[in-house]
Amino acid sequence: MTADGTPVRVGVFGLLGSGNLGNDGSLEAVLGYLRAEHPAAVVDALCGGPEAVTARYRIPATRLHWYRGEYRTASRAGSIAAKGLGKLVDAVRTAAWVRRHDVVIVPGMGVLEATLPLRPWGFPYALFLLCASGRLLGTRVALVGVGASAIADRPTRALVRWSARLAAYRSYRDALSRDAMRAMGVDTARDEVYPDLAFALPAPPPGAPSDAPSDAQGPVCVGVMAFHGGNDDRDRAEEIHRRYLDGTTRFVRTLVEDGRPVRLLTGDGVDAPVAAAIVDAVGSPLVTVSDAASLAELMAEAAAADAVVATRYHNLVCALKAGTPTLALSYAAKSDALMAGMGLGTYCHPAREVDADRLVEQFRELEQRSAELRRTLAERNLAASRHLGQQFAALTAALFPATGRAGGTTDTNTDTDTDTRARVLKEAP
Repeated sequence: MTADGTPVRVGVFGLLGSGNLGNDGSLEAVLGYLRAEHPAAVVDALCGGPEAVTARYRIPATRLHWYRGEYRTASRAGSIAAKGLGKLVDAVRTAAWVRRHDVVIVPGMGVLEATLPLRPWGFPYALFLLCASGRLLGTRVALVGVGASAIADRPTRALVRWSARLAAYRSYRDALSRDAMRAMGVDTARDEVYPDLAFALPAPPPGAPSDAPSDAQGPVCVGVMAFHGGNDDRDRAEEIHRRYLDGTTRFVRTLVEDGRPVRLLTGDGVDAPVAAAIVDAVGSPLVTVSDAASLAELMAEAAAADAVVATRYHNLVCALKAGTPTLALSYAAKSDALMAGMGLGTYCHPAREVDADRLVEQFRELEQRSAELRRTLAERNLAASRHLGQQFAALTAALFPATGRAGGTTDTNTDTDTDTRARVLKEAP
């Protein structure tokens, strides 16, 4: 409640409901926090896939962009004009939406980075409109547990920098992100680093014992991605993708030749053709594709596997949260930082230069240390859960000062608060 007794109006913002499971998992974690600690809050979204968000999370949602073809390449004069008009309309629409809220939360996601191809007038412009509207209209905008990276493209860098400066609250999912924003001219003296928001989601149940014979080994999850390099790799995107696909396919084929069942995981709708290409190339019934539609389902897949090899950042998060020994096909420094923070920094392999033979060697070493690594992950997951309890306490103190909730959480309370949020998430529709 606000000071005058009316419910706090909270908006959530981002490319949510658009098919990216990592983005939706961050939203789910924040909704769990709000429902557990601020149950009277009235919540709605401005997002990429409003129909999906409303159907899944039972909150009203509005389309992020007026022009429905925002993320399609505009080649004809009509579409170019519509896209340009959309930028003006979105400025008005965003300000009107922000004005209706006391608080707007951007839940996690790599909203301040350009580790994948990105145009400045797409999401960076939308985020700038949000943060500028919040500052002008007196609505507190919070960038919560977000990812960031140093950005070379000047227009994108300027939009990202000003978005961060105009936000009322910032926290990051790793120290590299905070360092990147500092390097781009943002004062980060009061900004904190916490684990990725997905670590606040309920842990999956332990996987069932493998059905493989005692002299064999069980299933392996391989997370694949429509990887074409980063924002600065556009001139060789197809070459990077071909090397990634060829190397990953060779690795999967080696696993199959050893008699290992392989479950291909994706994290976004655009990854499906990559999984299909690997299935066709290997041509074995041992290779199947997961139809997981949420991070919870991805975690369950990872929990049932002996080991995971994955590319997408939130595929890695799911595997680590599940406590399964994991090897990263790393495409950005954020993946390396995540793996190091969870005690598996040795098990990273460059996605741009997949060497199938070397990858097999790393994978076999990973499996030899499986029991040890599972103990390490159990310890790191417990620490991450406690740290995220502190994140949510800090968020309450910064954004909900009139609610009367405590501004901080002691270690003795953190586990209870985390358990409450997990229970709310499990019970949510």
